[in-house]
Amino acid sequence: MPAAQTWEPASYARHARFVSDLGSAVVELLAPRAGERILDLGCGDGALTKKLVDLGCAVVAVDSSAPQVEAARKLGLDARVMSAEELPFRAEFDAVFSNAVLHWIQNADAMMAAVCRSLRPGGRFVAECGGSGCVHKVRTALVQALDRRGIDGEARVPWYFRTPGDFATRLERAGFRVDCIALLPRPTPLPGDLIGWLEVFAQSFLQGLSSAAREEYLQEVRTVLEPQLRQSDGTWVADYVRLRFAATKEPAEGQAEGL
Repeated sequence: MPAAQTWEPASYARHARFVSDLGSAVVELLAPRAGERILDLGCGDGALTKKLVDLGCAVVAVDSSAPQVEAARKLGLDARVMSAEELPFRAEFDAVFSNAVLHWIQNADAMMAAVCRSLRPGGRFVAECGGSGCVHKVRTALVQALDRRGIDGEARVPWYFRTPGDFATRLERAGFRVDCIALLPRPTPLPGDLIGWLEVFAQSFLQGLSSAAREEYLQEVRTVLEPQLRQSDGTWVADYVRLRFAATKEPAEGQAEGL
């Protein structure tokens, strides 16, 4: 199993603010309406959650990272430390929203079942996450550089980038009707050097390396990827692919939708 990912709000804001900045498309797909009760699954530091609140929604934000939840609370949000697979809610929400989180969750079936329980009949599950092929070049370089050190690089991969077909099947099995689902290539400019991104998102690959070995490893990965991902103006562009979907909780048999 990969090492547990940790999130440090200041570092995340510095190297990964683009994650929430690029979330406007999935917010548009959600089409939130004032007065709706919405669960933000994996809220991070609350940047997107705040936008939903500003639109007049009543939002509960959850995340497994206590530091990120604390950062969200500083924005005045109702944020709680909680596992996506163990949500305690029962038919409380009009919609569940998630951005850039679901690919970190190994047990997708447990997560979807928990989301379904949390929604009212007819409620919406709208999300975007990494999809099949996301950061393939980065992943390959990380894995191969560990393999060259006699470490099983594949065992360190912390991401679960699924295909639309796999995800749709799981959603339907959990009790959803899939309204739309698509894989969207989205090459993404990074705000700084690739190593800053790796230090935020690729922590599991660094597990057990000494400071010197870690620095050498990161520089090797950077060198391999520079001709693939660095533009002539010096900008690093990560090979992101997003999986975006909207699904609706099917009413229980014999139950009218909307009740």
